[in-house]
Amino acid sequence: MTLYHVIFHIDEEEKWPLLLGNVKNLLKENMAIEIEVLANAVAVSDYQLEPFIDQMRNLSQQGVQFVACQNALNAQHIVKNDLPAFVSVVPAGVAELVKKQSSGYAYIKP
Repeated sequence: MTLYHVIFHIDEEEKWPLLLGNVKNLLKENMAIEIEVLANAVAVSDYQLEPFIDQMRNLSQQGVQFVACQNALNAQHIVKNDLPAFVSVVPAGVAELVKKQSSGYAYIKP
């Protein structure tokens, strides 16, 4: 079975419900898949909002990786320790996108 790789990119807070729905729908497909969700810009703030944290935690338990851009965290005055434990941090979100796309990840931006 082919292993597929996808990176979901979010930089707008209002797009979180759509993105999380897309991720849930993709996980329902009968396919081997590796999913990363990268938040940058103002969207990193939602890693602290209760309505989304439970959904994200559930998805992370299904193997979805959640990542935040350190530059965006700095701009929003958020420190790593204020994020849920399942969220990892990369130095620059745009560099993460370049690396993932260069290594064959499909790019989705709701």
